Amino acid sequence: MKWYLKALKQYADFTGRARRTEYWMYLLFNTIFVIIATLLDNLLGLKFYQDMPYGFIYMVYALATFIPGLAVLVRRLHDVDKSGWWFFISLIPIVGAIWLLILLFTEGTPGTNQYGVNPKENFNEINEIGQKQM
Repeated sequence: MKWYLKALKQYADFTGRARRTEYWMYLLFNTIFVIIATLLDNLLGLKFYQDMPYGFIYMVYALATFIPGLAVLVRRLHDVDKSGWWFFISLIPIVGAIWLLILLFTEGTPGTNQYGVNPKENFNEINEIGQKQM
């Protein structure tokens, strides 16, 4: 849960690097919360249309987490020394999505790259969120 909260605290921070754990834990908890929001929409009858499985709660949650999700994806690509623009490779049918998944599963470049220091070398990164760097 701390990785999910870390991504939310870095709401629109597209700089730096995100390790695999941060990205995949964010994705896991985001998926759990999407399922909960969809279930609540169905249980409370808040669906937009009868045929749609989601409604108001889902839309509010999806809009609120769109930017942090995109930001953690870009930081994850930075960890493998790729620009955030590499996200658009997923627009290539089948091959692009597979290539993006391979990039997201790949271990980050060791040491410092053009996007910053290796997040695995910074063991205190969770405690440093929101603190000014000197």
